[in-house]
Amino acid sequence: QVQLVESGGGLVQPGGSLRLSCAVSGFTFKLYPMDWYRQAPGKERELVAAIRSPGGSTNYADSVKGRFTMSRANAKDFYLQMNNLKPEDTAVYYCHIPGFWGQGIQVTVSS
Repeated sequence: QVQLVESGGGLVQPGGSLRLSCAVSGFTFKLYPMDWYRQAPGKERELVAAIRSPGGSTNYADSVKGRFTMSRANAKDFYLQMNNLKPEDTAVYYCHIPGFWGQGIQVTVSS
């Protein structure tokens, strides 16, 4: 059974930082494409960051470029480092690998 479990979310003040982690288990393959998405209230789910191939570059949404960094923890798991957070980053964040989604984790940026 494939499971993706996000951790590291929470409440942070504007300008603060959080690191999201995605722990993947039960997936046969390694070094697969991996993504982070987010969905704010009343909005569609949007792609935040993606690593499409081993050794490939990471793609970011324009709204997070220069502030967010996605990286691999190992062959299975991955992170999203979020710096200089803004209120508009408030959303539920999801990690994704081909065919599977995490349950989502809330990130709230507010003073």
